[in-house]
Amino acid sequence: MVTPECAPVAQAGGVGDVVFGLSRELELRGNAVEIILPRYDCLRTDQIWGLTLDYRDLWVPWYGGAVHCSVWFGLVHGRKCFFIEAHSRERFFNRPSIYGFADDALRFCFFSKAALEYMLKAGKRPQVIHCHDWPTGLVPVLLFEIYKFHGMADQRSCYTIHNFRHQGLVGAEVLRASGLNRPEYYLAPDRMRDNLHSGALNLMKGGIVYANFVTTVSRHHAWEVMNTEQGFGLGPTLYAHRRKFGGVRNGVDYAVWNPEVDALIPYRYGANDLAGKYRDKEALRERLGLRRGFKPLVAYVGRLDEQKGPRLIRDALRYSLANGAQFVLLGPASDREAERDFGPLAQEFRHHPDCRVVLAFDRELAHLVYAGADLIVVPSNYEPCGLVQMIAMRYGTVPVVRAVGGLVETVFDRDYSDEPPERRNGYVFGQPDASGLQSAMRRALGLWNSYPGEFRSLLLNAMRCDYSFAQPARDYLNIYEYIRHK
Repeated sequence: MVTPECAPVAQAGGVGDVVFGLSRELELRGNAVEIILPRYDCLRTDQIWGLTLDYRDLWVPWYGGAVHCSVWFGLVHGRKCFFIEAHSRERFFNRPSIYGFADDALRFCFFSKAALEYMLKAGKRPQVIHCHDWPTGLVPVLLFEIYKFHGMADQRSCYTIHNFRHQGLVGAEVLRASGLNRPEYYLAPDRMRDNLHSGALNLMKGGIVYANFVTTVSRHHAWEVMNTEQGFGLGPTLYAHRRKFGGVRNGVDYAVWNPEVDALIPYRYGANDLAGKYRDKEALRERLGLRRGFKPLVAYVGRLDEQKGPRLIRDALRYSLANGAQFVLLGPASDREAERDFGPLAQEFRHHPDCRVVLAFDRELAHLVYAGADLIVVPSNYEPCGLVQMIAMRYGTVPVVRAVGGLVETVFDRDYSDEPPERRNGYVFGQPDASGLQSAMRRALGLWNSYPGEFRSLLLNAMRCDYSFAQPARDYLNIYEYIRHK
């Protein structure tokens, strides 16, 4: 795995959870898996065991010279991880966060080059190199155009796109820096030229064109990105490469997200005994200073940006409070617009007895929110797969979601789904507007208030869903076998 994120040591979103969980499942099935990451300043080193220097002097070709790097090895909850430390004037990874810098594209192009150079020099010859999202889009390009001629001709690449909105647009200087050169060659429309900006290179497009197989994180989203604006300009490229493109639904790591074994919640519980869930609800109220009472508790967990439907998140909060429910929002404001929208909201409800807005990425608190909430809202404008709804269901927290992406494949409406009653596990609305959201919430809150026995049956349906990595791992192993023999 070549990736910018891996939970819990380096994480800005769901990519880290998927890399860790999929790697664990692949290992359980008898495969050797190694994960290559940058050694960020913001690494959670308390989650790394036995951090030792693995390769002291790795010289990575860059701009006609070479950058000195060191590679560290450590175990992250059993996963074998290698961390590339760059001793460069640019301080590529010596930053306070993973993303958010003007030179992000150049930083991760260097990481892609360094990862392949490390494999080459350290004698690592994995059968498959699995890359994740735009920061590693250059890996399949470099593998095919350079490294296959230097001893890595048998390696195959699988490229997983978790989010099409961020694609990594760069100028031709990346070609000179990485040794690819020949800008006229790579700026061809069937290679790396961006489909919307003719003078720019697109790292994600490069990954799509050059990888042996390309996946996104649900079957429905694979259709969406090829046939709607959710491909953010890459639809024609995906269509051209449709024979090597497909959707593989993400999974949830039930060794981490599971109320029966979760060490981060005060009271553990399962489908056969829900007493711990109700006690966790009181623990959540106590921690956040919410009043007790016979009220449903609605939650939102996740980052706050345009993808997640911020207008509908705010509407869900106010609708909940206006209809006798409590509301907890937990997530970072990922841009200035979100800060402007949600900062005043946090102040407005700072002392409200039934509402709390916590603008932070707090993994530990998230476990308690999943356990303590009755309902969780996921009103996304688009959602490639979504982990929140799958995690919530494992904790018996009923999802209210919009019918997009992977949400369509995992949540089946209690009242209107064609699935048999025992498979129905939440509430779904179609239109991205307040009336659609409120209609679904009205049904959900009505069931909680008026038919508690049926609400309990619904949450038990949700808890019994299997959204582990078992099926995704089988799908990926089939893909790996397919490309190995191409």
